[in-house]
Amino acid sequence: MSRWQRGEATIERMLADGELQAVSDAAADGTQWLLKAHRTLLTAAGAAGTDPDSAFTLAYDAARFACTALLAQQGLRATTRGGHYAVEVAVRGQFGATFDRYGGLRRQRNDIEYPLIVAARLTPEDARSAIAVATELTAAADRLLPHLHPFR
Repeated sequence: MSRWQRGEATIERMLADGELQAVSDAAADGTQWLLKAHRTLLTAAGAAGTDPDSAFTLAYDAARFACTALLAQQGLRATTRGGHYAVEVAVRGQFGATFDRYGGLRRQRNDIEYPLIVAARLTPEDARSAIAVATELTAAADRLLPHLHPFR
């Protein structure tokens, strides 16, 4: 078993800076995170028409869970210092363009959760769009997970 080499320097830097930490045993199994991502997507889809803000946030959470699954499978997890942004940097650095869209979801979710001003609410179509992106990311994580091994 060899470790995932793309983005290796990024992960090493994030570990050294305390944005990521190594985990082992049950914490190093991404399967449960992926299952949680799939369940959360179903919940988001059910809320899209009636509560688009919550559905969007749930879609973001599903995408984050899928990305977290990939890191867990490598024996990695974001620390409180690194937070959600560390998840973004780690998956983009290692897995490329497919995961660029996670950053957009993360930023929009932050705007929803921490608005500078109270703005117009999201539409059901906004929520459905976020769910589609999260579904793509989760499907990509489903394909990648079996190929990942502990980073260290």
